[in-house]
Amino acid sequence: MAHTEEKPFQCDLCDSAFSKKDPLIKHARRHTREKPFVCDLCVSAFSEKGSLTQHMRTHAGEKPFQCGLCDSAFSEKGHLTQHMKTHTGEKPFHCDLCDSFFSQKEYLTQHMRTHTGEKPFQCDLCDSFFSRKEYLTQHMRIHTGEKPFQCNLCDSAFSQKGSLARHMRTHTGEKPFQCGLCDSTFSVKGHLTRHMKTHTGEKPFQCDLCDSFFSRKEYLTQHMRIHTGEKPFQCNLCDSAFSQKGALARHMRTHTGEKPFQCDLCDSAFSEKGHLTQHMKTHTGEKPFHCDLCDSFFSRKEYLTQHMRIHTGEKPFQCDLCDSAFSEKGSLTKHIMTHTGEKPFQCNLCDSTFSQKGHLTKHMRTHTGERPFQCGLCESAFSEKGNLTRHMRTHTGEKPFQCDLCVSVFSYKNNLIQHVKKHRTEAFLV
Repeated sequence: MAHTEEKPFQCDLCDSAFSKKDPLIKHARRHTREKPFVCDLCVSAFSEKGSLTQHMRTHAGEKPFQCGLCDSAFSEKGHLTQHMKTHTGEKPFHCDLCDSFFSQKEYLTQHMRTHTGEKPFQCDLCDSFFSRKEYLTQHMRIHTGEKPFQCNLCDSAFSQKGSLARHMRTHTGEKPFQCGLCDSTFSVKGHLTRHMKTHTGEKPFQCDLCDSFFSRKEYLTQHMRIHTGEKPFQCNLCDSAFSQKGALARHMRTHTGEKPFQCDLCDSAFSEKGHLTQHMKTHTGEKPFHCDLCDSFFSRKEYLTQHMRIHTGEKPFQCDLCDSAFSEKGSLTKHIMTHTGEKPFQCNLCDSTFSQKGHLTKHMRTHTGERPFQCGLCESAFSEKGNLTRHMRTHTGEKPFQCDLCVSVFSYKNNLIQHVKKHRTEAFLV
């Protein structure tokens, strides 16, 4: 039969025909997806006995097919055949739609799907389709949880070989991906791709609800939560929830008290990197934020924003219990305590409590006798800055308090108050 090429064994489900019965049986399993050959060492199963034999070599580590030109060895003969083309440079398979050439027929087949969009490999557990069988194999591990690629330096395991390769660089410190425009290097190619956008300014990801653009898809995903109000990251110690994973990580430090960001110039430590950056300006004296309406400079943008309200008169923080409004949120918080009577700041040396931390700080000086505000013109020292300000007027002769009813001026506000009372008394007597 083989010599006459007669093929009497016909497949009932397609047009394939075979000269022998055994090839028809193997072929039929493509339609039925029957896999009768099961591995005794894992959950893998195969439609052909030869495939099981090849698979067993992955457990045994056996590689009987040796390259005669280098030290490479392979578990399958076909893999050796493919490998030999890396030495010869042979690429006999040509794409009819573009100028691409390939060393293996299956590479050409896979490439053609980039033109046709064909995805013949379907997942049996979900609706996913794939253009290559190995992509389906990798995908199936999402369902099975299988992680066959084990790190030999720690307990980490991965579902993909490439993930293990990237992980190994965390041990070796290797960063093979070099930026061609600066000295930055990266352990993962994707990180280099994202970095390059800092040079090009490319922002291909646009928000459909506003005009915002982003250089990375995950930045767009985070931004969308501003519109949706979604907060998927939940604290397991309180009811707080956050739109970003990093915000949850920072919040957790309020529970643990962790302050991993240490100042190199003093003993200060901070729970957030941004707070350390702000703190460093107290050492350098840097004040990069300038007011356009006066000569004031500030170390932080929010300080400039607060300062601008002095010029504009804006008071955006409104009390819900009275008509008071404030230019700073902290001032509103302090004001609210006048309504609630709350005094959360407790002296640890007596029973006194205070509504503001600054009041407690001043109070503590009555116990310690500390007088940190020193006059530069005499030996006087004071426990409060305001007392030093008033004292300085004895040296300067300044009298900033003007009577509205006569030409009298005073160094101290209390003296003006007493003076005004005299006017009122005289007016009453007349």
